[in-house]
Amino acid sequence: MDILLIHIKELINVERTAVSKVCGKDMQVLETIKDAYLHISGAHIKDFGSMKDIDLSDYSGRQFEIKDCSGQMVFPAFCDSHTHLVYEGSREIEYIDKIRGLSYEEIARRGGGILNSSKRLHEASEESLFEQAWGRVEEIMGLGTGAVEIKSGYGLNTADEIKMLRVIRRLKQESLLMIKSTFLGAHALPMDYKKNPDAYVDLVVNEMIPMVAGEDLADYIDVFCDKGFFTVAQTERILMAGLKYGLRPKIHANELDFSGGIQVGVKYDALSVDHLEFTGDAEIEALLNSETMPTLLPGAAFFLGMIDPPVRKMIDAGLPVALASDYNPGSSPSGNMQLIMSFGCIKLRMLPEEVIHAVTINGAYAMGVEDEAGSIAKGKRANIFLTHPISTYAFMPYAYGSNKVKNVYINGVLTV
Repeated sequence: MDILLIHIKELINVERTAVSKVCGKDMQVLETIKDAYLHISGAHIKDFGSMKDIDLSDYSGRQFEIKDCSGQMVFPAFCDSHTHLVYEGSREIEYIDKIRGLSYEEIARRGGGILNSSKRLHEASEESLFEQAWGRVEEIMGLGTGAVEIKSGYGLNTADEIKMLRVIRRLKQESLLMIKSTFLGAHALPMDYKKNPDAYVDLVVNEMIPMVAGEDLADYIDVFCDKGFFTVAQTERILMAGLKYGLRPKIHANELDFSGGIQVGVKYDALSVDHLEFTGDAEIEALLNSETMPTLLPGAAFFLGMIDPPVRKMIDAGLPVALASDYNPGSSPSGNMQLIMSFGCIKLRMLPEEVIHAVTINGAYAMGVEDEAGSIAKGKRANIFLTHPISTYAFMPYAYGSNKVKNVYINGVLTV
């Protein structure tokens, strides 16, 4: 049965001419339709427009579910292009350590951080990991997310990385969410390799990547190219090996220092480079001459008390920007993209129109699904959410403490 949403207060981020991303000053321009309708047929958007241009008598006697959306706005569902939501347990003890003044690097040196999650994941069963991740997937869907990228990276050995990726594959198969999988074997150095990091890179290149590709477990490959993690040279080795197996890069870059991660990402045509707290003129220039999406993770910077990336300078230079949650147990334990919108406005001084583009179409680009998601467009998947009655679309990032999402449709199916 087709679905016809009518008298939508405002239909947000409509796309009449196909675009893959929105850049620079164009991010301040948001196309909407007031008093709108939206026609969903099967899993896709069939039509949309103004109520003054539709004759409801044309739909009488046909197999339609007609829903009056008076007072409600309709948005394309969020596209969260950077998460680590497959993990075992939580890390609130480290949270207390942060409150007491320990830095991210100090906690990592004590065996905390990523290595803590790695130890817990090793001891967890695949079924337990799936059940916990399923709850997180259901949670973010209820908050308006329709597409999500999920990384491995808490395994740090071949068997456990494969275990994580199999969990992600099962989530893909069983959830309505659009899910992309990223292999992040180079997330941190295991303790056994601290004195010989190149040996671990050998393991990633010679054993992990062929096995991941052999089981077709990943869409992308990622490396944490930053101070105290993987060097540019090590990153290049891993990316070249991944590209041989058709794995396009997505890079953790410049979170902790000017690491060269942005430039190496651009060099290897990374789909996105993520974090970017340390971004200067050279990094912006490299990104301007690329197809790589700068992706900011304000939840992590907020949680860790780090500096914010120079977003205004990036957008003013003509760059596109995506925002993602970085949902993970250590540095951003929330997948709430409504909150990420608020951080974009409050912390990064982005306009509401800019953050809407950043969490929809630009987020879709950063995970390679811009042809299917990220805007209200004919032929795209019917991944949308309906708000509770709100005054303007700016209310979404403004009211940072409440859930403004009332209903969520994924592939045309009402899930919330």
